[in-house]
Order: sequence, then C-alpha cells, then structure tokens
Amino acid sequence: MILDYEPGDKVTNPNNKDWGIGQVQSIINDKVTVNFENAGKKVINAKNIKLERVS
Repeated sequence: MILDYEPGDKVTNPNNKDWGIGQVQSIINDKVTVNFENAGKKVINAKNIKLERVS
C-alpha cells in the first residue's frame, strides 16, 4: 500500500470529522500516528481508514 501523505502533513479522518485537523507524526507499515487537535494522538490502521489530506 502506498500512502499519499508523510510525517508533517495535515490530515482529517472522514469517519470522525469532530477530531479536527491532525498532523501525521509517523508511519510504520500500515499504522499512521496522527496528533488531532480535538482528540489527541491516535494510531490509525491505514488499511481500514483512509485519511484525507488537507491542503
């Protein structure tokens, strides 16, 4: 799987818009660690949830 974001990128979780904008902290295999403004740090399985990049 090729992800279209990298550490430092801003993203949102389309399934949880109330989490706000998050910044990608790290990507290890399919696990993406994101620090969201309203939900804190979350580890997301990129196989199950497609994060949306914020431009």
